[in-house]
Amino acid sequence: MSINPNDVPKVTLANGMVVPTMGMGTFGSDRFTPEEVSTAVAGALRSGYRLFDCASVYGNEDLIGKVFEDAFTEGVVKREDIFVMTKVWNDMHRDVRKSCLKSIADLKCDYIDIYYIHWPFPNYHAPFCSVDARNPDSKPFSVEEFLDTYRQIEELVDEGLVKAIGISNMTIPKLEAVLDQLRIPPVVHEMEIHPCFQQQELFDYCVAHHIQPVGFMPVGSPQRPERDIMPEDVADIEQPEMAAIAKAHGIHPAVVALKWAVQRGEIVIPFSTKEKNYISNLRSTLEDPLTEEEMKLISTLEKGNRLVKGHVFLWEGAKDWHDLWDEDGFIVK
Repeated sequence: MSINPNDVPKVTLANGMVVPTMGMGTFGSDRFTPEEVSTAVAGALRSGYRLFDCASVYGNEDLIGKVFEDAFTEGVVKREDIFVMTKVWNDMHRDVRKSCLKSIADLKCDYIDIYYIHWPFPNYHAPFCSVDARNPDSKPFSVEEFLDTYRQIEELVDEGLVKAIGISNMTIPKLEAVLDQLRIPPVVHEMEIHPCFQQQELFDYCVAHHIQPVGFMPVGSPQRPERDIMPEDVADIEQPEMAAIAKAHGIHPAVVALKWAVQRGEIVIPFSTKEKNYISNLRSTLEDPLTEEEMKLISTLEKGNRLVKGHVFLWEGAKDWHDLWDEDGFIVK
């Protein structure tokens, strides 16, 4: 049932890196244990996945590293055959090198292909916290703080510990404030994208600035953490248009969402612990593309349905989660 990794479509990043358009996410959404996640990574690796999206805060890099180490030892893959992305968490912005070295050691991977700033501020929240949790030390976005964190990663690139830099959860006003001050431009932006939250303006901005969009929650993440589930949220894969397209192709609506994303030009990083699902996800990039009419239909499903609202990162004085996302075109302080 494995898929030849050479057959999976690729994109070339601004720095010349060639990356699969579909990878395996590793966030267990506070619902899956590190053991369950690493077991899924092991299966995905042997099924043809070569791109893996990790993060120190997910609490599973050591077990994923054991999977990579075993695969290297057994000759399943070489280190240069896989593409490893990970992220510095908010509480390590002042010691990025330490965080990076720990991820490299845990992941048993010698270097990181893309190292992200996970969130553009150092506002920390404890694992498994509730939606009402607040850190009294949280602060609004600071250009100076962000640049200090970013420049630490630039030094890691200089050392060869990191091959390229990624940003995540940014907005156009924040990017406007920092992009011209970066010595090494970011090659990817990991952002929430799914049919009912397409972020077209930000998507187009990134493409225009040679930053490849990487979509997380590409099917609307029905199993996201409890703190991120709100009564007003929309279930993308339950939209009648998605169901109709899925029926026409004989596939699940979630696979429709993945096809749409890849054909739109994203890298996607879905996660599943079920072998049939993660193989089906990867196979979706190879066969039976959506029609132009179906792509246009999905483009009409935009509902502003942001699922990761970020309540836990709010600072004293912030009105609500909308302040995190600069929706009026300026950085909210």
